[in-house]
Amino acid sequence: MAARGPRRTVVSCTLLVIALGAGLVACGSGGDPLEKPYDAADDLEFNVPVGDGKKADPDKPLEVTLSGSDGRITDVTATDARGRHVAGELTADGSRWHSTSPLAAGTHYTVGVTTEDDDGAPGRKIYDVQTSTPKTKKRLNVAFGPKAGTYGVGQPVTAELSEPVKDKASRAIVERALKVDSEPAVEGSWYWVDDKTLHYRPKDYWPAHATVRVHSNLADVKIAENLWGGDTKPLKLTTGDRVIAVTNAATHLLTVYKDDQPIRQIPVTTGKPGYATRNGIKVILGKQSTVRMRGSTIGISEGSSDSYDLLVHWAAQVTWSGEYVHAAPWSVGSQGYANVSHGCTGMSNGNAQWFFDTVRVGDIVKVVNSGGADMTPFGNGFGDWNLGWAKWRKGSALVASPEGPTPQDRARLRPQAA
Repeated sequence: MAARGPRRTVVSCTLLVIALGAGLVACGSGGDPLEKPYDAADDLEFNVPVGDGKKADPDKPLEVTLSGSDGRITDVTATDARGRHVAGELTADGSRWHSTSPLAAGTHYTVGVTTEDDDGAPGRKIYDVQTSTPKTKKRLNVAFGPKAGTYGVGQPVTAELSEPVKDKASRAIVERALKVDSEPAVEGSWYWVDDKTLHYRPKDYWPAHATVRVHSNLADVKIAENLWGGDTKPLKLTTGDRVIAVTNAATHLLTVYKDDQPIRQIPVTTGKPGYATRNGIKVILGKQSTVRMRGSTIGISEGSSDSYDLLVHWAAQVTWSGEYVHAAPWSVGSQGYANVSHGCTGMSNGNAQWFFDTVRVGDIVKVVNSGGADMTPFGNGFGDWNLGWAKWRKGSALVASPEGPTPQDRARLRPQAA
């Protein structure tokens, strides 16, 4: 950028109206009264090519500096054609701004810089910055889940990555770019289940009748050496009523709550000794009006006294390993009195059909007072809610860093205004 030329001042005086004459008398300093006043924006300098056909290196941060001491930068905005904003920090004296989030490759940015001179007069200039595109690059694609639709208030959002991401700094870049917004707004966070899988959930269950929108800002952003973000299809979910079922294995009763009010109590049987139902919070994974259940799928050998091969109706699945809430007409005499199943929660045909019609995928089924093991957070369904919020937050690459979350991350993790 060119250096600032000599500063010029225009001095004006009050025009005097002479009561007895028709003349006006003016005085001045001899300078040109039409000359444009000094603008602090004239002294801006960039660390990258600006509007001259050359391209900026996306690996480097964008920096804007105000030379001299006769003004200050008050604000900088950098936005690309997708509407993505580049985060940045401004020094306390307003002399320098630098980006704190990575620039995307092969992207055009519109950079607006607002300034004021030492007299407080504002100025603003707009610049064009074009970043270069690497010759070779591997794409990191993201697939959000579940598919678009309406779910229960316990449904987590998932993100499946096409490439593993292990480095903490790279994970932070990915996580910052994966955005989840809800109406009404709630506090939530991502959790890295493994190198290629993230889950997102709120601190508490989603609000009933909420709208959840998920999108990625990773496109063309460098994540690691030779790994750049790809395009990702956004996702929109809605939630239904707040429906939570609580199974008390000790009293052999399942109580269904809607909006925290009990609406039905159902006699049930749960897992007998050796096959005790898992304690903990589970999420309904799917529903099948008829499903074939065989003991061999849970390790029971054919011909054993515990072996079974049945067509079961009105089945709501809660674990990948085969735990369901379903109709069990063969055990009606034990329902409400004893636990005789191989781990599922069984009830009469009528009650099972009512339950099947009342719940949806994503609703909560909580089991208490069983002799079984605890539901695992991951790997056998959605056990995400069995982690307390403090432990869940530690699974975030933004919160778990030794230096703690940045101000930008803290703002991201706070609820947004509805």
